[in-house]
Amino acid sequence: MLRDRLYNLETPEDVQRFLQENPNSIIFKAGTCHKTMQGFGFLQEQLETRDDLPVGLIRVVQARPASNFVAEQTGITHQSPQVILYREGEAVFDVDNWDITPETLQQGLAKVPYTGAAARGADAARSDLSVYLHLLEQYLSGMIDDRQFEFAYTTTFRDDASLRSREEVEVLGSIFGDVDRHLEMHLMMGGRSNSDEVRKRAEAAYERLRALAQ
Repeated sequence: MLRDRLYNLETPEDVQRFLQENPNSIIFKAGTCHKTMQGFGFLQEQLETRDDLPVGLIRVVQARPASNFVAEQTGITHQSPQVILYREGEAVFDVDNWDITPETLQQGLAKVPYTGAAARGADAARSDLSVYLHLLEQYLSGMIDDRQFEFAYTTTFRDDASLRSREEVEVLGSIFGDVDRHLEMHLMMGGRSNSDEVRKRAEAAYERLRALAQ
């Protein structure tokens, strides 16, 4: 499980220690929007069969010195989200933003041969789905109307930089799809959506999220 080999890196010293102890590894720079959530979901999915690679997590806003140190040491321009793969302590592959896909990650992982299961890192807490469950409960119970739900849900998802599993990302995105494109179309169409279809997808998502939250 990826969360068992996830290390929080907050300072340049943390980065140095992590790479010394884990010369074959990955650094993931987390940003402040849903691109981070999606990118981490893809990474987690690809690492299910690569239990040899620990992941150093840099939350860029809170750990800017660590992020800058990585950029200086590797010569790789800072982006977030960003995935950097290391082999024998040297950066051999990087990808960022919307280019973080299963296909590009597979190409990068091929550059780092399997070396055996990695040691466990600090066990991260389970991701929090409560804000989405609360919004869905309000909507499905009639406490908020279609437009209020659409605005609240899409903006919450757009600004969510939580590190979530691929399944969570899939469920959260199942109601409105690509939120950036949806918000653009929402403005063009004056906020008109098919409320019956949205409600059906919301009901299905609510049940799946409840199961994941247990």
